[in-house]
Amino acid sequence: MPGTVNLPDSGESLGPLPQEFAAIIRPELPSLIKEIGIEVTRAYPEYARLLNGPYGQGIRVGVEQSISVFVDQVAEPSAPSPLRDEMCRRFGRYEAYEGRTLESLQGAYRLGARIALRRAKKVGRSYNLSPTMMLSFADALFAYVDELEALSREGYLAALSRSGEQHEILRRRLLHLLLAGPPVPRTAIAELSEQTAWLLPERVTLVALRSPAVLERMDIDNMDNDVLADLSDPQPHLLIPGPVDADRRRMLDAALFGNRAAVGLTVPAAEAHHSIRWARRTLELVDAGIVPDAPLVLAEDHLVRLWLLSDPGLLDHLAARELAPLAALTPSRRDRLVDTLRTWLDTRGTAAQMGELLAVHPQTVRYRLRNLESIIGDRLVDAERRFAIEVVLRARDLRPRGAPDGP
Repeated sequence: MPGTVNLPDSGESLGPLPQEFAAIIRPELPSLIKEIGIEVTRAYPEYARLLNGPYGQGIRVGVEQSISVFVDQVAEPSAPSPLRDEMCRRFGRYEAYEGRTLESLQGAYRLGARIALRRAKKVGRSYNLSPTMMLSFADALFAYVDELEALSREGYLAALSRSGEQHEILRRRLLHLLLAGPPVPRTAIAELSEQTAWLLPERVTLVALRSPAVLERMDIDNMDNDVLADLSDPQPHLLIPGPVDADRRRMLDAALFGNRAAVGLTVPAAEAHHSIRWARRTLELVDAGIVPDAPLVLAEDHLVRLWLLSDPGLLDHLAARELAPLAALTPSRRDRLVDTLRTWLDTRGTAAQMGELLAVHPQTVRYRLRNLESIIGDRLVDAERRFAIEVVLRARDLRPRGAPDGP
């Protein structure tokens, strides 16, 4: 029966709660837990949905554990609480999985503490507990809430870390599917896009990066959130939704931090594999000295080079076929005739005009043209063969000096 309870009270400092306090508050627990559940779900409707869902029973156990352990620790301060600790961490993980911050959970903890304090005041009046005792209770209660919040934060951050890793794995898988090209079903891409909350754009641009060895200097935090990346690939690359406009260019400049990269063409998402192929080929041409080096090279600026040098082996065969009549000549004579032929194809100029470009007498030009007509004249009459010769000669000009080509 309620009445005056002889509990120690110094009347001065807020010391630890006496163990006898547990005996007073323990009978209140069933109704207190129920009251806290009602008030918390009223203030935070998202928890009402959880209580009615598949995790409802676990949440109820966790709430009961959190409240009961407080009382148990008053009776026995050194008592372990592994179940309570795990339940609090699980609450934190729930919030992370639901995509929420810890704000609601912290609010629920503090609301529960206020309800418990209100009940304690009522009990305190019944037992004539002193104001100092009630202050000690409040102090211990909110310190306990801090402990609960710390445990939940631990679970929350652990879940974020794991989900972040899983999120990046799914984003890399999505990137690989996009680059695989047909016949990858669009349903698989759409499903991964939904799982990663990545909006599938109509058009994309791929960026080829140097080998992973130089990527340590990259400032990944400067990349936009919608950029898909695989920096661990032997040929690291990025996918940028839409074109590389001025804003994207600034983002790349900041993220690359001096590393070299090549930007492919902007293409429909289903053709992403072409964009990365062109970007990588552009880097190869930079390495070969065919395309000028720069921190960020645009494939768009070198389309003719990319086309002419897209298949070196095939180009060699084409050169061997179209220039075959010149193969029997000495290298010096062949080079002079090829220079004259290229100048004629480029300009269709007079002997005098071509002589100025070649730094020779016009009569020399006429002599060479007669030689060419006698050797390959039939090929120059046919428009298709003439175009093939012109392609071969232009590609030959793009190649580094000393590279093999044709005859």
